[in-house]
Amino acid sequence: MRLCLLGIISMLVFGGAEPTVDRYSFTEPHMGTRFQIIVYAPSEETARKASKDAFARIEALNAMMSDYDKNSEVMRLCAQAGGPPVPVSKELFFVLSTAREVSRQSEGAFDVTVGPVVKLWRKARKQRRLPDAEKLAEARALVDWRKVRLDADKCTVQLLKAGMLLDLGGIAKGYAADEALAVLKKHNLERALVAAGGDIAVAAPPPNADGWKIAIATLPGEKDPGRLILHHAAVSTSGDAEQFVEIDGRRYSHIVDPRTGLGLIGRMSATVVARKGIDSDSLTKVVAILGAEKGVKIIEARDGVGARMVRKDGEAFETLVSKHFPKLHPLEK
Repeated sequence: MRLCLLGIISMLVFGGAEPTVDRYSFTEPHMGTRFQIIVYAPSEETARKASKDAFARIEALNAMMSDYDKNSEVMRLCAQAGGPPVPVSKELFFVLSTAREVSRQSEGAFDVTVGPVVKLWRKARKQRRLPDAEKLAEARALVDWRKVRLDADKCTVQLLKAGMLLDLGGIAKGYAADEALAVLKKHNLERALVAAGGDIAVAAPPPNADGWKIAIATLPGEKDPGRLILHHAAVSTSGDAEQFVEIDGRRYSHIVDPRTGLGLIGRMSATVVARKGIDSDSLTKVVAILGAEKGVKIIEARDGVGARMVRKDGEAFETLVSKHFPKLHPLEK
């Protein structure tokens, strides 16, 4: 009994050693992209069960926020645009509240009411033809983040103009990554990473490491700038590397400027590091749309957020880094 008590006291004083953990990785398609969960766990069974629950949470959020599913919560809300306030889930209300604040700070450069315009551009990319000017003007008339009325006390949302259409593609994946980490934490798995395409959220670092090593997406011909080493943070990158269309010799990004209704032109990549994925995801669009100087000013006004933007001009690369962007570590030789 004395030895047992001494062992208990020793653990209380010095802290018990962390149980042996191994690295496990799981992948599933959700929200139009590939979600990957990497987690350190004491057993594969523990890791698999926790990841299954995390993926279930992601799918539940997709069922709320997808604009491809006419039966999703957000599409049912849009079906009542122009009508009275609509009760919504706390998750959808939180995402729309966050989106409204980003819209306010960026003066509409980020705007989840851009749905009618995005819908036209999806068709344009398939047909490789610019949206009809008259239809684009009609769609732009429906875009206005100020026409979304939120009532926090009643948890209701009112879309003030008939025909308004919400598109949460620029914020939902980052939020889903945050929520997946929260599920893993409930399973007592703190050393975890969730990646959703260009959005990554991380919790505690891997064993015996300062953080998760994360590569930054680069433009063609750009020198690899190194790796971010992060923990309890999120990083998102937006650009035109993968999703774009060339029409009449001009390259248009899938990122649409809500103020003009046009896809962004020119080769660029914007990376934002924040504490949460919902913030890094939405703020990359702000930097990409407003450009380095204006976008970085908004970034630097926020606590715990940093940005890096690269533009390609001919064969040259212009890079601007905000003062709070983490240090990049060189590649290991």
